[in-house]
Amino acid sequence: MDIFLDSLWDAVKDTLIVIPILYLAYLLVSYFSHNDNEKYSKILHRTNKAGPVIGAFLGCIPQCGFSSVMSELYTRKIVTLGTLIAVFIATSDEAIPLMISQPEFIPQLLILIAIKVIYAIIVGYLIDGIYKLFNRKQVFYEYHDKHEHVKGETNQTINTENSENDEIKTITSSDGNVISENANEKHKHNHHCHTCDHAHEEDGGHAHSHSHCCATNIFLDALKHTAIIVAYVFVATLIINLIRGYCGGLEPLQILFTNNVFIQILVASLIGLIPNCAASVFLVEMFMEGVILFPALVAGLSAGAGVGLIVLFTTNYKKVGMNIFIVVLQYVLALIIGIITNFTPIW
Repeated sequence: MDIFLDSLWDAVKDTLIVIPILYLAYLLVSYFSHNDNEKYSKILHRTNKAGPVIGAFLGCIPQCGFSSVMSELYTRKIVTLGTLIAVFIATSDEAIPLMISQPEFIPQLLILIAIKVIYAIIVGYLIDGIYKLFNRKQVFYEYHDKHEHVKGETNQTINTENSENDEIKTITSSDGNVISENANEKHKHNHHCHTCDHAHEEDGGHAHSHSHCCATNIFLDALKHTAIIVAYVFVATLIINLIRGYCGGLEPLQILFTNNVFIQILVASLIGLIPNCAASVFLVEMFMEGVILFPALVAGLSAGAGVGLIVLFTTNYKKVGMNIFIVVLQYVLALIIGIITNFTPIW
């Protein structure tokens, strides 16, 4: 019973510490995504080319507030997948303050930050490049098929009057794809707004139906989001604390690690995926105690994104498959950088 109460109290304390960070983060998100501030979201769209660089440096900031923000912005399609992964890789959560508290580990800390930032930038741009290439090919084939279909149907004499009045309207999407369509055709479609979670229905004119997230009070909107995420953070923290409490602390977990660096990288990367600051604390403690090697620390902290993954699964709940893909990708990328670090004589 004492273990449960201690775990509960620790979970409460850890959650209370996160609340101010999350609230400020979601206040920022609410501000940018608010309907009246649509121009700011457009600015973020225009800076997507520098997204991985910005994300990598923001991820270096201790705590996991920016990974939470980027998860929210990714769900709203304000930032790219490459930017999101860059932030996740660069995020070190509580590792930086812990290593700074031990001056003898500051050189390793500087190397750690440099590796994670450079790797995050490279991976971020690589992912965005692959996505754009795949997306352009998909749009090209869809347009080509549509063009051939229309060409087959219109292989007849075209009325001169209609030819003169018809116009081709070119629309450029947020991804930079060019789509052409007949401007005279009456169209009616629904689409999702990137800057505000509501649907727009167009039938010549515009009719908007706003949801609660676009309420005029961004402070209440941020408070609502914070309360939801805090509940998930509290549950996750309590579960982790109970496991650590009933297992007798760190000692039983040390059997997971061996002297084989590759096994350490595999296990550390799995631990890093735990969406809680306890994972980064555990990995740093194991490194400072000499239980794991530096490459395993790099891999584990590259896999960790703090509560960013919790935010991703709660805000992007309609795309569970994509969320799982991101988690798997995060794990594979962590393994790669851990192995690369092991063969790089810088540690």
